[in-house]
Amino acid sequence: MAQRPFSPVFLTFGLILAACGGPAAGTSNQENSVQIQSTNPESSRTASAIQEATRSEPAPAPQAAELSPEFADLPAPYSEASYATGKRVFKLCSTCHTVTEDGPNTIGPNLYQIFGRQVGSAEGFNYSNAVKDADFIWSPEQLDQWLENPREFLPGNRMTFQGVRKPADRTAVIAYLMAETGWEAGQ
Repeated sequence: MAQRPFSPVFLTFGLILAACGGPAAGTSNQENSVQIQSTNPESSRTASAIQEATRSEPAPAPQAAELSPEFADLPAPYSEASYATGKRVFKLCSTCHTVTEDGPNTIGPNLYQIFGRQVGSAEGFNYSNAVKDADFIWSPEQLDQWLENPREFLPGNRMTFQGVRKPADRTAVIAYLMAETGWEAGQ
């Protein structure tokens, strides 16, 4: 049987699945791995780059001389996080969220200036009833709890992402969001 060329639709579907939580609970990565075969060398390189970017290998803690200058003005523990790790972890989030000023809402709301903002208040985004009925202000600490397990943090929300399990990865992605979304001290 002749092998069909790789379809970008399958790559997009695979990215969405990976971004929305990856392997199902109780299964190994090996059981859930998807082999991407392609006769197109460019597609193979793209798939390899995506697989490399979405690996969740732990990053070593930065040494004092290796602290990320992008996080220098953030409070601890965010000032001690790795920018590279935060950016890598955010790639999972970027499937559904943007972070630029006046950026569009997509599958999820734009996250620009999320800190200090009332939950469920991004202009033009249709939130679930659970989020509309919630009453809190986004802070780094609230976001940390949300990212650990969105479904447990706020039952009934529509976010299908299973969470960021490693505390160091959550700290890094929160620091990345603080640096990239206009965070100011006191938020």
